[in-house]
Amino acid sequence: MSTRDTPAQNGDLPEIGRPANRALLAIGVTTLDQVAAMPEAELLALHGVGPRAIRLLRKALEQQGRGFGA
Repeated sequence: MSTRDTPAQNGDLPEIGRPANRALLAIGVTTLDQVAAMPEAELLALHGVGPRAIRLLRKALEQQGRGFGA
């Protein structure tokens, strides 16, 4: 499966890009609730998840009054 085969958006996650989406899919994360349970540093450690994806995820979480897990 190439990066092109990965959707740009998955579940209720914002459009964070295919590499980041693929990295989250690889660990079974498909919802914003699952992202909210994870520490930011753990997400950043995933290959394909960079500052832009974190910024978009943070914004989506903040719109719901939430943040990353501890």
